[in-house]
Amino acid sequence: MGNEHIIKWLLEGDVAIQYQVHRDLLSTKREDIRDRISIEGWGAQFLSNRNSNGHWGKAFYQPKWTSSHYTLLDLRNLCISTNNGPIQETIDKILKECKADDGGIYPGAKKSDGCINGMFLNYASYFKTEEYHLKSVIDCQLQELMPDGGFNCRLNRSGARHSSLHTTLSVLEGFTEYEHNGYTYRLEEVKKAIQSSKEFILLHQLYISDRTGKIINKIFLKISYPRRWRYDILSALDYFQYSKTEWDQRMQPAVDVIMQKRKKDGTWNVQAKHLGQTHFDMEKAGKSSRWNTLRALRVLKHFEIGNDTRYN
Repeated sequence: MGNEHIIKWLLEGDVAIQYQVHRDLLSTKREDIRDRISIEGWGAQFLSNRNSNGHWGKAFYQPKWTSSHYTLLDLRNLCISTNNGPIQETIDKILKECKADDGGIYPGAKKSDGCINGMFLNYASYFKTEEYHLKSVIDCQLQELMPDGGFNCRLNRSGARHSSLHTTLSVLEGFTEYEHNGYTYRLEEVKKAIQSSKEFILLHQLYISDRTGKIINKIFLKISYPRRWRYDILSALDYFQYSKTEWDQRMQPAVDVIMQKRKKDGTWNVQAKHLGQTHFDMEKAGKSSRWNTLRALRVLKHFEIGNDTRYN
C-alpha cells in the first residue's frame, strides 16, 4: 500500500481519524470534519453512554475503562470540539466531588495519584477548564517531581526511588496540554518539569535501562490504542511530535523498533489490548490499526524520517 493508498485508507475511517489525518498529515484545516465528531462515529457513541447523573460508567474511576475518567481521556484524544456542555459539566462535577486531601484528583482519599493527575490535566486543560480549579492539581503534581527529573505515582503512597515511564508520560501530556492552552499559574515551574521529564525518557532511549542497557519492560514495545495509563514507545514518540520536540539521537532505537513493526502494506497493527470493560472497541487487536498507522506516520513526518532509505 503506497502512501496515497494509506492516506485514502485512513480517510475511510472514523471522522476523528479523518480530522487528524487532514491536520497532521495533509496540513489542512477541516473544522467541518471536527464538528462532526460529536454527532457521528466514535465520538457520538462515547457521548451517548453518559449517564443522567453526569458520569460515565459507575463513577469517576470505576470501572476501567468505561468510567468518566477514561471516557473523557478518550474524547480528548478524538480531538472532539472543546465547546461541549455535557463534557464540561462532568469535569466540573469531578472537580467538586473527586479531589483528594492533597489537592490532586482521587475521590475519597488523602493522597492523589500522579498518573491520574496527569491524565486529568490533559483533558481538563484541553476542554478549557477555568485555571482557578486546576491550581491545586498543579501544586500537588509539582510537589511530586523526583530528583531524577520524572514522576512516579507510588511516591506519595508507598514510596519510590526512581521515576516511572508510565507516570512521567501521563504527567508530560497533562503539563504540555496545560501550557498549550495558555494557563499561566506556576507555568515556569511546569516548563522546567516538562524539560526534565523529557530528559528522563530520553536518558532511557524510551525503553532501555540507563543502568543495565537492557529492555526495561517488553510490554513497552507493544503498541496499543488506547494506551490508558500504560506507557509504550509509540505513545512516547507521538508525544514528542505533538510537543514539537526536536530530534534527539536517543529516539533512534525506538524508531527502529516501530519501523520493524510496519507491515508490508505500510500499516501498523494494534498489538495489545488492555483488559477491562469498554463502551465499544474502536479497533481489533492483531488487525491493521488506523490509530497506530496515523500516529506512526505523523511521528515520521515530524522528524522527517519517513523516506529514510533504511526503512524502504
